[in-house]
Amino acid sequence: MRLTAEGLTGAAGGPFDFSLGAGEAMAITGPSGAGKSVLLRMIADLDPHEGDVSLDGVARAQMAAPAWRRRVAYLAAEPGWWHDETAAHFPERARAEALMPDLALEVKLLDQPVHRLSTGERMRLALIRILLNEPAVLLLDEPTGALDPHATALVEGILLDRLRAGVSVMIVTHDMAQAGRLGARRYHLAAGVLSPA
Repeated sequence: MRLTAEGLTGAAGGPFDFSLGAGEAMAITGPSGAGKSVLLRMIADLDPHEGDVSLDGVARAQMAAPAWRRRVAYLAAEPGWWHDETAAHFPERARAEALMPDLALEVKLLDQPVHRLSTGERMRLALIRILLNEPAVLLLDEPTGALDPHATALVEGILLDRLRAGVSVMIVTHDMAQAGRLGARRYHLAAGVLSPA
């Protein structure tokens, strides 16, 4: 699968033109407020934009929004939780439980209310939630910002596994060492311009 943006413009600036192939990673850095999160949300079709985004030649406009967001999955820096009970977010509980040990999460967390989970637990569970849809592209906004080094390494291990399986990863991170560990192409977003870092 290949994610392609052509003339993408919106609140993050632009026009943005780039292509991300299967198994490739792209890291985006930039100052706070530069629009990094907005850029990811534009690609995920969550924020208004103009221009074209396509997946393997199929334009976003040709796909229903829920189908696009399953294939091109966005993980916010503060993921949303729309049910009070954690388990309600995982209708395929057995599949979620199978992934939890890889991220040092105990299965019993699914029986906790969301408000009892730590920030790091919520982030890792949110990652599992989108991985269960088997997306072709992962749009990740500071996915390890709230994690300790051990949990960060586990998340990076999961991402490397997905990259090897052909999933594309676009990650907003302030950690250039992390970009290097993921083998990511590095870009910098500032003043509405995305340029190689």
